[in-house]
Amino acid sequence: MTPPTYPSKPSPGDRIAVISPSAGLPGLFPLPYELGLERLRKEYGLEPVEYPTTRTMGATPQARADDIHAAFADPTVKAVIASIGGDDQITVLPLLDRELIRANPKPFFGMSDNTNLLAYLHNTGIVAYHGASVMCELGRPGAVHPLTAESLRAALFTSGEYELRPAERFRDIDLPWDSPETFASEPPTEPGGGWTWHRPERVVEARSWGGNIEILSWLLMADREIARDPSVYDGCVLVLETSEDMPSANDVFWILRSMGERGLLGRFPALLMGRPKTWSFEKPNAPEAKARYAREQREAVLRAVDMYARDMMVVLDVDFGHTDPQLVIPYGGVIRVDGPARRVTVTY
Repeated sequence: MTPPTYPSKPSPGDRIAVISPSAGLPGLFPLPYELGLERLRKEYGLEPVEYPTTRTMGATPQARADDIHAAFADPTVKAVIASIGGDDQITVLPLLDRELIRANPKPFFGMSDNTNLLAYLHNTGIVAYHGASVMCELGRPGAVHPLTAESLRAALFTSGEYELRPAERFRDIDLPWDSPETFASEPPTEPGGGWTWHRPERVVEARSWGGNIEILSWLLMADREIARDPSVYDGCVLVLETSEDMPSANDVFWILRSMGERGLLGRFPALLMGRPKTWSFEKPNAPEAKARYAREQREAVLRAVDMYARDMMVVLDVDFGHTDPQLVIPYGGVIRVDGPARRVTVTY
């Protein structure tokens, strides 16, 4: 497999496509979406361009694929960003024109269910970016978190190394998106606690691969966009995170175990594991339950690693994925994990 290459970056004043490859949730929750669009214009100097399904719930996979094609094919559009995630982007993948996208490479930003498109772009030869959807990060109540804003600005407009830093405080509890009061002030946060390093005796510098662990499990079951020959990923940095669905520690272990049995998990000398989401409207955990959920997930990850990748260096609770602030991770781009120095540097 040819390593992905970095597409050209936009500049302030350029047009950026805003698409909904998974779910047209901007149509249901316009408050965070409109706020995100406003910040793209005012804080980043970009001009958002919407497509027919961006605000359309229930759009067909073909209609969403058509929007992806239109966004990449338009020469006046210099980058593409997802409005939000969802749960059925896997149905869009077979409808995509790989040659059209390969001929028109652009930076793509998205996370969660957009792991589907990130993996697809990786196999198409394009470095993409895990993070920074319009509704969740740009539409954050109060203001975009400074760590998120700085990371996104660097990923959007610059090329070169960028050091990721642990958040002193983070947000885990959400507020309702249909209430204007939600967006009038800063959301509540809690102490970050730093990152946890496991086997930090080495330095690994390599291209990244991974994404949301639940979506990766679906791709494995459907046999899509994950190489059947696991040696393709030899030496890469694995980046994983879990969603607001909050899979159990057993589920996380079983997915990683399946990756190990496939001969996949042991190919990676380093793993960055995102800070887990421990609260949702469906599971409004009390502080003790939140702490227990996070602890049990860490234990499940390390148990699988000890079974299938005994030399793997692991960094836990990294601030990416379904957390706030959210650092942008280059997908297919270079990451340097320096264990002795306790530093993580990405190349945007």
